[in-house]
Amino acid sequence: GSFSSTTTASFSLDMAIGAVDGGSSTTDDAFNAGYGFQIDLNTSFTGEDSLDVSIDAGTSSQVGYEELDLNDESETLTLDGISYTFPLYGATVLVGDNVDGSILFDKACRYDTPSNTMDDCGAVNSQFEGDRTVLAASYDFDNGWYAAFGYAGEGDATDGLLTAEGEDLWGANVSYTGDNYGASLSYAALETTTTIKSDKYLYADTHLALNAYFQPEGFPTISAGYEWGHEGHAADATDELTSYFVGVQFDEVGPGTLGLAVGTKAATTEGSDDLMMYEAFYSYDVNDGMTVTPLVFVKENSGSTDDETGLMVKTSFSF
Repeated sequence: GSFSSTTTASFSLDMAIGAVDGGSSTTDDAFNAGYGFQIDLNTSFTGEDSLDVSIDAGTSSQVGYEELDLNDESETLTLDGISYTFPLYGATVLVGDNVDGSILFDKACRYDTPSNTMDDCGAVNSQFEGDRTVLAASYDFDNGWYAAFGYAGEGDATDGLLTAEGEDLWGANVSYTGDNYGASLSYAALETTTTIKSDKYLYADTHLALNAYFQPEGFPTISAGYEWGHEGHAADATDELTSYFVGVQFDEVGPGTLGLAVGTKAATTEGSDDLMMYEAFYSYDVNDGMTVTPLVFVKENSGSTDDETGLMVKTSFSF
């Protein structure tokens, strides 16, 4: 009786333990542990709309196991995102704050990794975040085709939305989904400031990502992604960025799912060597509300910095 009859609440808790060997003094970490807790509230007023509020908390320091998203901002419950979604002339429209600008994008990737890096599926920048005011819309053509748009801007009293002083991010996405395959194309224009006029956002970094997956019956699912971008404020010799990813997922290996992937750990700047990440995970459901996922990964580092090897276990509860 504490909630409206149209309001639902769901809870999730992630507990992680593990260690990373190598890297710098800030990433080389001994055996460590942490947690992340989240409450999601959902209310519908018409049966077709949705008011969503996310509240979370987590271990404030995650040195050594940042690959697992544990809501590390504060151990005090904090409002992490709020949005309202509603239908409009056949389209879906979302307005919100502190949610991803690409929240309605359909990224054609079927690789269910627990790691933050490989979760991008190669689309490092085109699936842009937005801890700011967000307006997004999507349209499902009901024939496999899907299109979406997203905008995220600074909405404070000083800078305002859609101004030279405020940082504006926007993007678009189109995808096609077949019986056992899918492909998507995502674009993002992300404003950046310059050293000439640090109070003005005059240039935009642009990014284009192509993602695809193939899911043949009786075989593992193959997902791949490639992104190329241009830094509008950088010199011509260093203005191009690229990233890529390939992941294979076996959905029925014993009681769980096995995943293997390789890709760049971050976008590679023109003229630099690719720094790779390799990972393997195994996820299995202990019961309806508990999932255990061991993860092992290797990250390459440049220069004299040692490569990082991580081994950790994430246990997720939902209730």
